[in-house]
Amino acid sequence: SSASSQIEEDTVIPIRGYSRLMVKSMTTSLQVPHMVYADEINVNALTGVRDSLRPLAKEMGINKLTYLPFFIKASSLAITKYPVLNSTIDVEEMTLTYHQSHNVGVAVDTERGLTVPVVKRCQDKSVLEIAEELGRLYALAFEGNLSEADISDCTFTLSNIGAIGGTYMSPVVLPPQVAVGAMGKIQRLPRFVSDTSDEVESVRIMPISWGGDHRAVDGATMARFSNLWKAYVENPSSMMFAMR
Repeated sequence: SSASSQIEEDTVIPIRGYSRLMVKSMTTSLQVPHMVYADEINVNALTGVRDSLRPLAKEMGINKLTYLPFFIKASSLAITKYPVLNSTIDVEEMTLTYHQSHNVGVAVDTERGLTVPVVKRCQDKSVLEIAEELGRLYALAFEGNLSEADISDCTFTLSNIGAIGGTYMSPVVLPPQVAVGAMGKIQRLPRFVSDTSDEVESVRIMPISWGGDHRAVDGATMARFSNLWKAYVENPSSMMFAMR
């Protein structure tokens, strides 16, 4: 028989490394009763602040200052008011542990698969210090050299999926954590200046989607947390008043 008539064999690939970890954690997350809350964020002011801080960031060795360090700091500040978002649940013991350290995991897409390095103690770090630590973690993630310490003790997770594409999503909580946020793609869109005006302005809009474990977080708490996070992100200078 000719080569073209031969049946091609399917490929069987063993699941290893990061992918194996994802299979285990996602299987566990199926047991979580999820709730999702979404909103849109005006990042016009944040764009200005980020651009003005870029020269200072370069002096610190941060070549590309992104929005992410600001989102992480805003999360930490909002967690201070709504600490249940930074808790972990133990269903066997029927306990919630409120964590003093805001250890924010950031989902990173690498050639080896999805990994979640953790920026530790964000409550004690400035935006630029968070950016510096992100740079270190990203470099290690892409080299495949993250240590156990770099990926452990996560208490809250953010996904910057919008860097690839998409708007709103349904982010999946990583147990025993109780909350996760996913930032969508930033788009330039028309918006009315106010509810009473017919004037339209150009606004840079970013969708935010929050996922919560409904056993620990109710919708009202998630909405209030999101509103505070939004206030910090839309008015970045207000973060300075909240920082210790």
